[in-house]
Amino acid sequence: MEEKILSKEELIKLFQDEKIIDTGKGWIMDDKEVEIIALHDIDPKFLQDVTNAKFYKLIVKGN
Repeated sequence: MEEKILSKEELIKLFQDEKIIDTGKGWIMDDKEVEIIALHDIDPKFLQDVTNAKFYKLIVKGN
């Protein structure tokens, strides 16, 4: 699996440019399923909104 670290702005741009498509059942990029994980810079014991992270890890499945 390929992993990339993206800023929130980079991730938003990928959605705006339709490089990542939300199918309602998951996210697709380059005909492969991707997983998006929010990376927070505070203690993980505090519940955080996934839309408030500064960086995200994008994992491309199916390599």
